[in-house]
Amino acid sequence: MLQSMDNSHVSLVALSLASDCFEKFHCDRNVSLGLDLKSLGKVLKCANSDDAVTIKAVDRPEKVTLSFESDGKERTADYELKLLNLDQDHMEIPKKDYTCYIQLPSSEFARICRDMSMFDESLTIACSSKGIRFSAKGDLGTANIQLNAGTAMDVSIEVQEPVTQSFAGRYLNTFTKATPLADRVKLYLSEQRPLLVEYPIEDYGHIRYYLAPKVNEPDF
Repeated sequence: MLQSMDNSHVSLVALSLASDCFEKFHCDRNVSLGLDLKSLGKVLKCANSDDAVTIKAVDRPEKVTLSFESDGKERTADYELKLLNLDQDHMEIPKKDYTCYIQLPSSEFARICRDMSMFDESLTIACSSKGIRFSAKGDLGTANIQLNAGTAMDVSIEVQEPVTQSFAGRYLNTFTKATPLADRVKLYLSEQRPLLVEYPIEDYGHIRYYLAPKVNEPDF
């Protein structure tokens, strides 16, 4: 499980991969490793696309080792990254039922988020038994996209209670960078709860994004 939260604590990302999706996996006990994502990304870019990647950490680690090995084992490379002191270990995310559940093509969701961002920084999602509506309103004008359950676009909607929430569009557009991972994306909504955007990764696991809804400021 990999987790990361933005500095404003508005958004959380969690990547889960099953142990059997790795060629080799060994872990004697639960351990939390704090890594700087920018540094990790730079090191991973040093690997070739066909390299085998090995990540190692000893008991009570102060660093983590990443090893890259070419397909024919002609080239190996080892890198060490210092670990960060975590404010807390693995963040437990409360498992509660959502009142609205939507599945749609991930490419369509990416297109909607992109199109809405032309009109406003915020995107409003309204889910009811009639369907799901995405809307934005700004200086340029207004935009509304309505999706109804059906086989033509492969959209499924389950609603227990209607929900209308607004979210920061820049986060949603960042989430849609995961579009190549899955043909379909799952959206979960409930009042007073963060939006959950989930991209399944075949049978290996999933990547989940949580985004807090925007709070309407009171009028004075």
